[in-house]
Amino acid sequence: MGKISFLKVKDEHVKRICEIYNYYVKNTTVTYHYFEHTEEQMKEILYSRDSRFNSFAIIDDDTEEIIGYCMITKFKNREAFNRCGEVVVYLDERYLSKGIGKLVLDYLEDEARKQDFHTLIASISSDNERSIRLFESKGYFRCAHFKEVGYKFDKVLDLYYYEKILDGSL
Repeated sequence: MGKISFLKVKDEHVKRICEIYNYYVKNTTVTYHYFEHTEEQMKEILYSRDSRFNSFAIIDDDTEEIIGYCMITKFKNREAFNRCGEVVVYLDERYLSKGIGKLVLDYLEDEARKQDFHTLIASISSDNERSIRLFESKGYFRCAHFKEVGYKFDKVLDLYYYEKILDGSL
């Protein structure tokens, strides 16, 4: 794996991003969606009217292929949460376990600091051991454990929230 880069998501990226996300919908408990997303539904997730919340295509610079996407979204729609963002990372399954996730989190944290975020949150399925290891390796700590809140593929699922405080001051 060579270098990767990040591009703010544009309409021409959405089809490939949809393919990546829908793999997880169909085959895993990483996401709690049951049904594949259309490009229009994906656009609703990826685009925000607030310029502080952005989505990025992750590009393999060697092949120029979109190998994933990441985003900082609104955690809650209340003004008091304006300095908190939720991070989301999805990689093409062929690119897992190659160290890309760490690079993606570094990038998202830099972007979050530029946008004056204080805290980042990630919601992770209890089944998603790879993401749990990734976020813990980057200094996120488990701050919430919701028991038996999801049900997919005949399995009851817990949901974890992980948090990282980016700076020491508000």
